[in-house]
Amino acid sequence: MDELDNKLLAVFDGKVVRKDLLHRIKKGTNVPTFVLEFLLARYCASDDVDEIQAGLEAVLDTLSDNYVRPDEANAAQSKVATKGKHKFIDKVHVRYVEKEKRHWASMENFNSQRIAIGEKFYKNNDRLLEGGIWAEVTLCHNDIEEDDYAFYIEDLRPIQLSRFDYDIYCGGRAKYTRDEWMDIVMRSVGLEPSKLTKRVKFHFLSRLASLVEANYNFIELGPRGTGKSYFYSEFSPYSTLISGGQTSSATLFYNNARKKVGLVGFWDTIAFDEVGNMRVKDPDTIQIMKDFMANGRFSRGAEVIADASMTFIGNLDLGVKQVVNSTEYDLFQPLPKEFDLAIMDRFCTYLPGWEMPKNSSAFLTSNYGFITDYLAEAFHYQLKHTNRYEEVSKRIKLGAAIEGRDEKGIKKTVVAFMKMLHPHGECSDEDFEEYVEYAIEGRRRVKEQMNKRKPDDEFALIDLSYINAKDKEIIVRCPESIGASATLTPQKPGMRVDINVPGESHQSNKNSVVKQEKTVFESEPTESVDTVETKVLELKEQHFTITYDSTGYSYESIILPYLAGAKSVVVEDPYIRATHQVQNFIRFCEAVLKQPTVKNIDLILSYDDKTDVKEMAERLLDVQQSLLEFDVNLNVKINENLHDREIRIDNGWTVKIGRGLDFFQKPDSWFGVGVNDLTLRKCLETKVDIFKR
Repeated sequence: MDELDNKLLAVFDGKVVRKDLLHRIKKGTNVPTFVLEFLLARYCASDDVDEIQAGLEAVLDTLSDNYVRPDEANAAQSKVATKGKHKFIDKVHVRYVEKEKRHWASMENFNSQRIAIGEKFYKNNDRLLEGGIWAEVTLCHNDIEEDDYAFYIEDLRPIQLSRFDYDIYCGGRAKYTRDEWMDIVMRSVGLEPSKLTKRVKFHFLSRLASLVEANYNFIELGPRGTGKSYFYSEFSPYSTLISGGQTSSATLFYNNARKKVGLVGFWDTIAFDEVGNMRVKDPDTIQIMKDFMANGRFSRGAEVIADASMTFIGNLDLGVKQVVNSTEYDLFQPLPKEFDLAIMDRFCTYLPGWEMPKNSSAFLTSNYGFITDYLAEAFHYQLKHTNRYEEVSKRIKLGAAIEGRDEKGIKKTVVAFMKMLHPHGECSDEDFEEYVEYAIEGRRRVKEQMNKRKPDDEFALIDLSYINAKDKEIIVRCPESIGASATLTPQKPGMRVDINVPGESHQSNKNSVVKQEKTVFESEPTESVDTVETKVLELKEQHFTITYDSTGYSYESIILPYLAGAKSVVVEDPYIRATHQVQNFIRFCEAVLKQPTVKNIDLILSYDDKTDVKEMAERLLDVQQSLLEFDVNLNVKINENLHDREIRIDNGWTVKIGRGLDFFQKPDSWFGVGVNDLTLRKCLETKVDIFKR
């Protein structure tokens, strides 16, 4: 223990934990940090060696008895069935099943999807319905054979503080210097501050900024192994990490079919890990994301206002010096192609991930820090209940090159630092100017890269500055781009035009740049973009035959081009009854989902005396439930006199396939090529007619 430990124990007794104890347990389990510290605070709240050792054994016993590993799920279920009830530590999710008109809980490692749960639990904890929460759960076995579930939740206690007093937190902060408090925050996230420079400490604080400031848009790109995702997956129960994969507006923002707000309504921070692998399902997602990142609100069938921050983290595979001195690459290179300049312009700061130390036990602290959940609760309280933007606006003096979004991003970064390091309010001019300079650098990094991409001078004002307490203007620069002309003064179209004019040498071209520019800009007008797009998208009626044993056909290849602009599709096919026919319909729906404007699918079918109507209905209800997750309504109708097969699209096109959706041969083996990729599967003979009504 050092002097800071003694001071921390004296002021915040009961709210701190020794971080080396966490490291010792953490290496042997994948339980989130705030869960382990919850147990350590319960059993190891002492500085006596014997009591700590006994507490560690109690924590390990609790994990052994109450924490279920995924491969032990069957044994855990048997334990509940044998004993009647048992307490677990697990992540609990609750979902509403529309066809049953009831809620079911599931536990991440218990491997049961149909656990009965009382209404009071998910009404008092909204996040059970969006992403789930870690909790102590008392699970009971249901002995009533007539019921369709084996387990039910008797008690559920979220692993979070039951009470938080912000005044006590601020009063305690007033007893420390700024640097002492910054070291306490570093130790609270498990790092030893004596091994970090002040700049690196600021970087770590920057990672936390989105947890304390509402609608804070942050990006960090850098090498692997620097702990980028840890802060969002384990530090706070108020943040959620989305690891790559597909992202939709229904999941993130608002599900029109369910009339429910998405993740932005339930989390303080939504972090996108491996952002380079992020796939956006529909163009609406990007537009809504722009609106939300700009002002924390959007309209999508309903006006929604939320506090969630957007954080984007990913890997930068190229060397930084290579990028800043390159005319081809920029530091936004890993972002997905859907992320245009409008998205980038909304980033408050760009953390230089290449400056962060690699994960190493050498940087871990053995001293005391706040229980992670206590600090996370303090940050959550400040995000929801404190606003220091006006205070910063009155105090800060910015240079002439700083424009609207620059100013907003810089101020929000300074506000975040003020909340994290000065919750009690006092901040010296020297400390304040450090935050301003750091905030300007982070915003300048964003602007430099946008200027490198933009063919005109919209973002050319990159010399961002502030006026210090001595009325001196300080221009802030990014360390990596100092002296890099490719970044600071990138060449724009028209600055140099390499066109070989017939009859002139290449050398003469270099001496007649102005003349060549004039030639380029005075050339005959080309077709407009709209005209070109119209030609590309021009569709024609088709009438053809798919021959027996032919390959290369799929629902996408036949129908997808004709779905442009469509909002509704009607499928008339009497034979969506058997298992393989319903599977074909699912594949058809998957093809339709690739046209994001479609919001409604009507299926009209029939059945005969041999049809198991109950089984057919259950399967189609599952399809309906699945489509709702993608914000698409499926309406199923019965027409007993239906014989023809056709697909009608509300943009005027009709697709008639003689065999309906069932024109693929049954595979010779379910373990052969063509089972999953329909373009490789052999077809039955059928006629296809595509015409405009």
